[in-house]
Amino acid sequence: MAASITYTISGTLGPVLSGSDPLGANGESGVLTATAGATLTPTKHTATSATYTLPAGAITVNIDGTSYGTTGTSTLEFTFPAAGPDTMVFSATLSVDGFTGTVVGTASLAKGSFTKAALKHPTVFKPSPQTLTPAKKAKGPGSKVEYDLAILGGSSTLGVSGTASSAK
Repeated sequence: MAASITYTISGTLGPVLSGSDPLGANGESGVLTATAGATLTPTKHTATSATYTLPAGAITVNIDGTSYGTTGTSTLEFTFPAAGPDTMVFSATLSVDGFTGTVVGTASLAKGSFTKAALKHPTVFKPSPQTLTPAKKAKGPGSKVEYDLAILGGSSTLGVSGTASSAK
C-alpha cells in the first residue's frame, strides 16, 4: 500500500464574511481533513501550483462534532506564488441531511511552506503545524471555509482561526 499524507485545517470558524450561515457554524469548531496518496500525479499544474483529484471520501468535514459526508471526487490544490503566502485549498461535494452542496477550505500558509516537489506529487509542508490567520473579507487573503447549501438557505464564507498541519 502506497504511503499517504494527511492534511488538516482545524480551529474555530468565524466571523461570517458573507452569506447566511445556514449550518450555524459561526463560533463553532471545525475540522477539514484530506488524505492524499503520496504517489498521485497532478490533474492540473502550472509553474506555481498543482491540483490533485482525490477519490470519494478522501476529504472529511466536521463542524462542532457533527461529521458531514463528502461524495464524489474532491480536489486538493497547492499554490506557491512568487509573492504572497503559499495556500492549500480543499474542495469537496458535501452531503447534509440528504442534500448536496459544496465546501471549500483555504489555509493561508507561510511563504515557502511547499517545495517544488509538490508540483509532481503531494508533499508535506513545513513547518507543520502552522497557525492560521482568518480572512477579513470573503474574497480576500487569509484562511477561510466556504460552503454552499442552497437547498438549506444559501451559502456562507467564514474565517477560520486555528492550525493547519500535514503528516505522512
